[in-house]
Amino acid sequence: MTFTTADLCDAHSEEDHFQIAEPLLKPYGGYPSFCGQITTVKAFEDNVMVRAVLEEKVENRVLVVDGGGSHRCALLGADLAKLAIANGWQGIVIHGCIRDSAIIDQLPIGIRALHTHPLKSHKKDHGDRDLLVTFAGINFKQNHFLYADADGIVVSETMLS
Repeated sequence: MTFTTADLCDAHSEEDHFQIAEPLLKPYGGYPSFCGQITTVKAFEDNVMVRAVLEEKVENRVLVVDGGGSHRCALLGADLAKLAIANGWQGIVIHGCIRDSAIIDQLPIGIRALHTHPLKSHKKDHGDRDLLVTFAGINFKQNHFLYADADGIVVSETMLS
C-alpha cells in the first residue's frame, strides 16, 4: 500500500474514527513508512512480553508498546527487531526507548520510539497484551489500523485508502 499521512489527514481527519499522534516519537529502522493492524503490549521496563509477541508469525501487523514513557532502559534492541522482521511485523511503536539504533537503522522495518538508551530492560515477565493503551494523544486499540511515515502517525478504526 502506498500512502502518506498528509494525504490520509486530508481525506479522513474529519471522521470520528481517525486520530493523529502528537509528534513525540523519533523514527528508527530502515523503513520510514509502515502500516498495519495494531497489536498492543503494556510493559514497564520489562520486554519479556514484547519478545513473546514478536515471536508470533503475522501479516500486516504493527506492535504498539506502552512502556510508560520510561527513559531508564530499552525495550527493544537489534535482536528483537530482527525477530520482528523474520516473523512478518511491519513496524513497532514504543512509548519508551530502544537500543542498538545504528544496527536497527539498517534493518528493513519501521520503528518509532521516544529515545535510545544503552541499558537492556528487566526480565520479570510483567506485562499485558491486547489492552487499550494511550500515549501521544492516541488511543491504540487492538486491530485498529496504524499508518506511519516521515510526517507522523495516524490511527483509524478502519482501513484507509
